[in-house]
Amino acid sequence: MASRNTGAFTFFDVVYEDGTRRSNRKVPSDILGGLDGDEPARTLIEGQDEEIAKASGKPRPVIAELSRSPVAKPVKVPFGKKK
Repeated sequence: MASRNTGAFTFFDVVYEDGTRRSNRKVPSDILGGLDGDEPARTLIEGQDEEIAKASGKPRPVIAELSRSPVAKPVKVPFGKKK
């Protein structure tokens, strides 16, 4: 399955240990790949979650699963039929 990559950004779906899910978390594509693969995405998203936790006063959720967001399949819309 292809992953959603806009060139400048790659999108990730995150599932936390408490079962909540966040879709399409944006990560700069240039930090991915190499020997670390997608691990820099986890580090970046954990940092974003830490900032959100500080602002909200709630503890940061722990990431259970991180995966690239799938590319949405285009939907075919029928064009008006002639009578």
